[in-house]
Amino acid sequence: MDLTVYSASWCRDCREAKRFLAKHNIPFKEVDIEATPGAADEVLANVGKKAIPQFVLDGKWIQPYRPGQGFLHAEMATLFGVSDR
Repeated sequence: MDLTVYSASWCRDCREAKRFLAKHNIPFKEVDIEATPGAADEVLANVGKKAIPQFVLDGKWIQPYRPGQGFLHAEMATLFGVSDR
């Protein structure tokens, strides 16, 4: 499994996403869109907006949160095959 997380230090949903991954020992590479030249444009090109966090799992872009609802714990637990408890 190859997982990249596009995030920023100020993003609350990004921090929650990374806590979820750490809790379940899911390895990932992080790309900070503010510190990595071109990263924000890459997000925009792939999802049509500069919305973070974004997961890229084996080449597939996934938005692990829903505006107004936050991080999608149950959906991401199913996706990664882990318990949401």
